[in-house]
Amino acid sequence: MTKYTVTLTLTEPLLGTAPLNKELYAEYIASRVNDVDVLDEIDSVPEAIEKGTTGFHRDANGAPVLYDYVVKGFFKDAAGMLRRIEGTKFSKLTSYTKVIDGLVFVRPRTLVIQHTGEVGILERPLRAQTAQGERVALSRSEMIPAGAQITFTLDLLDAKLEPAVREWLDYGAARGLGQWRNGGYGTFTYEIVPA
Repeated sequence: MTKYTVTLTLTEPLLGTAPLNKELYAEYIASRVNDVDVLDEIDSVPEAIEKGTTGFHRDANGAPVLYDYVVKGFFKDAAGMLRRIEGTKFSKLTSYTKVIDGLVFVRPRTLVIQHTGEVGILERPLRAQTAQGERVALSRSEMIPAGAQITFTLDLLDAKLEPAVREWLDYGAARGLGQWRNGGYGTFTYEIVPA
């Protein structure tokens, strides 16, 4: 196993993705997972200031956190997009989700988002083209300011995956994490060093 320490530094604000309504969140998780104890995760959702707000889970000290699966999900998104480009590390691999699930591990499970200043709120319109015509709704998300850092350990069971991981992280500089990535939010720079 090869270990790396990865530090992501936000270049744009990061928007939260967790619904800040414990009942809604618990119902959603219960509909998707039936054999995993997720009570700790449900308890880490703070009460919403306003219905419909998305935000961040919180640790015992109230600090905003991401779970390890957010980073793994980002890796899957990056691999899925980059495999469409001939010559990338994963362009010929068809089972990239199994590779990431089985050979790439993010530690610890709870990743504290180190930031200064206040967690803000971003409200924005969402437009959708439906069969009934264009619809507009408002979306509201907690926002961590640019400059915040997320540090984690990355365990690779196959050292040959390191170039692909770097390629995925390079993709993050353009794509980002969290809500409204296509609006430029959640982009980051990174540092990856052997642990």
